[in-house]
Amino acid sequence: MHNIFFVLLRRLHLPLITLVCVYAISILGFVLIPGVDDQGQPWRMDFFHAFYFVSFMGTTIGFGEIPYPFTDAQRMWTLVSIYSTVIAWLYAIGVMLATLQNPGIRRQLTAATFRRAIRRLREPFYLICGYGDTGSKLVQAFTEAGIRTVVVEIQQDRVNELELADHRLFVPGLCADASDPENLMQAGLTTPYCIGVIALTNVDVVNLKVAITAKLLNPPVSVIARAETRDVGLNIASFGSEHIMNPFEIFADRLAMALHAPGFFLLHEWMTSVPHEALSEPLFPPRGMWILCGYGRFGKAVHKRLLEEGLEVVIIEAQPEMTHAPQDVIVGTGTEAVTLQQAGIEHAVGIVAGTDDDANNLSILMTARQLNRDLFMVSRQNSRKNDAIFQAAELDLVMQRGSIIAHTIFALVRAPLLGVFLAKARQHDNEWANSLVSRISGITADESPLIWEIAISAERSPALHDFLDRNEVLTLRDLYRDPRDRERQLPCVPLLHRRDETVMLLPGDDSMMASGDQILFCGLNHARSMMEWLINNQNVFSYILSGEEHASSYLGRLFSR
Repeated sequence: MHNIFFVLLRRLHLPLITLVCVYAISILGFVLIPGVDDQGQPWRMDFFHAFYFVSFMGTTIGFGEIPYPFTDAQRMWTLVSIYSTVIAWLYAIGVMLATLQNPGIRRQLTAATFRRAIRRLREPFYLICGYGDTGSKLVQAFTEAGIRTVVVEIQQDRVNELELADHRLFVPGLCADASDPENLMQAGLTTPYCIGVIALTNVDVVNLKVAITAKLLNPPVSVIARAETRDVGLNIASFGSEHIMNPFEIFADRLAMALHAPGFFLLHEWMTSVPHEALSEPLFPPRGMWILCGYGRFGKAVHKRLLEEGLEVVIIEAQPEMTHAPQDVIVGTGTEAVTLQQAGIEHAVGIVAGTDDDANNLSILMTARQLNRDLFMVSRQNSRKNDAIFQAAELDLVMQRGSIIAHTIFALVRAPLLGVFLAKARQHDNEWANSLVSRISGITADESPLIWEIAISAERSPALHDFLDRNEVLTLRDLYRDPRDRERQLPCVPLLHRRDETVMLLPGDDSMMASGDQILFCGLNHARSMMEWLINNQNVFSYILSGEEHASSYLGRLFSR
């Protein structure tokens, strides 16, 4: 702010000097020109009255001639002063407006406003670098969940979109290069309230620089970085980053999961959904010959997982030398019917359009549908702007990088135990997953279930902690009784119970609770709110256990007595 003030003074010094000089000359004229008082005697205006009169005259307010009616000489000087001060003001205001419109000044003002917003933050927040398709979806999910975020984005139009977005919480945004450590420090990286850094730019090298900067300047902070190449991902991991997100690998893994365990695929989609997202439908990709159009980074990841599933895969690639495609590749884009027929489209059961051009991907699938209407269709979507046309295409599965990464990161941040649950769940068979899906669908409506954690500690659940400190017995069933009617259960399902290094999936109602335990739930938002009330309010928890209601206020206790 000191720099901005100095620049403004430097730009406005001539208009200010002009304004001061005009005012000084006008005041001096009124002091020197004689007037007449109400008795007809000669009278001269003093400096105070002259300054008072010129002040309201120069701003064109106009209170009249004071303290006595003016003589003709004074009125002539008044006319000269009026036009002089008005012109001086117009000149000063014009220069000031032009100065404020200067791009450099506006950037300084915006940066100063951003710094003030960061200084006012007194809650834990995540620093998100990149506000593209992924960043915007993740910020929306975080704000819906009540998680504070700060954004650094290099493109001004995206920062403008952030400012105009109707987020539930205020999200400070800075237009700057995230690879510059000074910009990250300005965004609050080194403050005690920054609990995580998420690098989501579309340049892997920038994400690597952000991860390195975060770990060097604030080692305890959690770092999540996007990396679409294996080498950069390994480099980011070497600096201690907790999670590296490769959207192509994540999607290929989920496609393989849908092939051999549709129940697990559906469970995974529900568990990693964002707030207010519609329930995903089950998918049953067929086994047989698949056609893969495009052998770039996405195509390589999908090809590898399809082969691991024991499927026959025919590759179509326009530039096989550049992508190092196998020798039996069919050269072409896949948008022509002749290329698809050469690949055996009539006998294929599925097709993946995985080029980096949305128009080509849609063209491939529309052509393939005309040749074989029974195909299972998978497409890569590169831009969220094309959501409408991809929805109209009625495809079986769409890979959108932003959506995949945003879902995965949100699940990791919102409930860290979810990763443990999903890893342990894979040790069970598909029937186990189908049973759990049926159980969850019985408590959900049209939206995906909410995931949350309960930790039994003095800070996060004082009512439970105090009860267990008295060596009382507490079971899991007590945690999801309805605080308004203890005989009813809240609409939620306990997914995991962890005590130290011991983890139990789908714990029973009679599982004993102890201090330090962590429990993962899924269910409706209403159930989470009621549970938060229960574990933090002594009187509510007492009613849950005993069935007796206790007033919490002084008047309530007085009337109850």
